[in-house]
Amino acid sequence: MSASDVTSCVYASTTKDHPIHLWDAVSGQLRCTYRAYDAMDEITAAYSVAFNSSGTRLFAGYNKSIRVFDVHRPGREFKQYSFLQNDKGGPAGIVSSIAFSPTHNGMLAMGSYNQATAIYVEDNMEPLYVLHGQAGGVTQVLFSKDGNYLYTGGRKDPYILCWDVRNTVDIVYKLYRSSENTNQRIAFDIEPCGRHLGTGGQDGLVHIYDLQTGYWTGSFQAASDTVNGFSFHPSLPLAVSSSGHRRFSMLDSNDEEFTLSCEENCVSVWGFSCASLADGAYFDDNDPSMQLETEIDEQSLQ
Repeated sequence: MSASDVTSCVYASTTKDHPIHLWDAVSGQLRCTYRAYDAMDEITAAYSVAFNSSGTRLFAGYNKSIRVFDVHRPGREFKQYSFLQNDKGGPAGIVSSIAFSPTHNGMLAMGSYNQATAIYVEDNMEPLYVLHGQAGGVTQVLFSKDGNYLYTGGRKDPYILCWDVRNTVDIVYKLYRSSENTNQRIAFDIEPCGRHLGTGGQDGLVHIYDLQTGYWTGSFQAASDTVNGFSFHPSLPLAVSSSGHRRFSMLDSNDEEFTLSCEENCVSVWGFSCASLADGAYFDDNDPSMQLETEIDEQSLQ
């Protein structure tokens, strides 16, 4: 995607009982759809979507299979790779997340709800490695900026696992987050410089980790409810967090009052100074000036 090329300003979305939609990021209009059908010739929805590195193909994850669409040929034409036999060690469950390496062309990772992550070659979809270690179904996979490391997170799993794709014998380190008691996907992201990772959790905090050491470097209170999404801007010193949790009213009045007081369904935009973004100083939880700057720059979008 390039801002100078309007035709490349698009994004894809998938929704239950609907085909994959390709949207114009400038006008918000629907450009085209990519449709997959099941054995009953009914539309089946994808669980995950991702463009390949060149942006020419759209990969969609389904139950025990993926379908690959040519971006320039919308409709129902696709190439399917099935994992029903699972004789090559591919994911046996729902493909919940897909990510492409930013440096190793043709390398992609797929996470599935059977607690496994597989790394493939795009050309022939041959599995290179299959990674096991997540306590729950894998909900997100993300490559580091240099493409040498892969980070995976799971449902009801309090740890983000770091893998070295050059040596997958063991886990490099684990990053803790509060997510063991929720079925929500808790998203994480790596900042543009590639040194820090930010992740939300049930405690309403955004935790920041140094990826060179795997050590916790700081945190800030992003919401009073579950922070289920956190993402850095790809070029500007900005970040966005989303919060909210589905709850049910309790008969006890005290519990009901507590539930209402903790609800915070919102999206918040955070701003940082360029200098602090470069050296990671704004992640220092002991620096009150950095905390104040973060609080002032928050804009809640209800």
